[in-house]
Amino acid sequence: MIMPKGQQLLLPVNPVFIAASLVAALALNMLPLGRVVWTPDWVMVLLVFWGMHQPQRVGLGVAFLMGLCLDVYQSALLGQHALVYCLLMFGAQYTHRRLLWFGPLLQALQLLPLFFAAHALELLLRVAIGGGILPGFEGLVAPLLEAALWPLASWVLLAPQRRPPDRDENRPL
Repeated sequence: MIMPKGQQLLLPVNPVFIAASLVAALALNMLPLGRVVWTPDWVMVLLVFWGMHQPQRVGLGVAFLMGLCLDVYQSALLGQHALVYCLLMFGAQYTHRRLLWFGPLLQALQLLPLFFAAHALELLLRVAIGGGILPGFEGLVAPLLEAALWPLASWVLLAPQRRPPDRDENRPL
């Protein structure tokens, strides 16, 4: 892919860093803060991020496993989060080539409908099985927070790849 002018060439990502960030997001989702409807879904944000930046390493299988972990933790219908995360990952990987041309702010604006659709599907599944009532306008806050967190998450997760490589006088890069 041709890099836009002025954009830094990134170093390869460490697979351990990917796994550690996903486990940290799962731990953040499992914090006993009382799951209110407006809290952002950290696993959703990180799955979309790694699905866009590393589609060969983080795909539908990882999304399905993370969804099953959350289903077991929340005692939800087995496969509810897994289905939502798989469809979200499909949407992220479907659009990742186009989205990577934009900066993090424009990416966040373009990912906002994807986050809204994922939350709407999760809500519809919960209502269809009779496990919940429709939330008010506070249900719209979670996708907005996830889109607002996107530039920060992008900056933090790409930071290890932006470190300067070892200087070599024989290499032009």
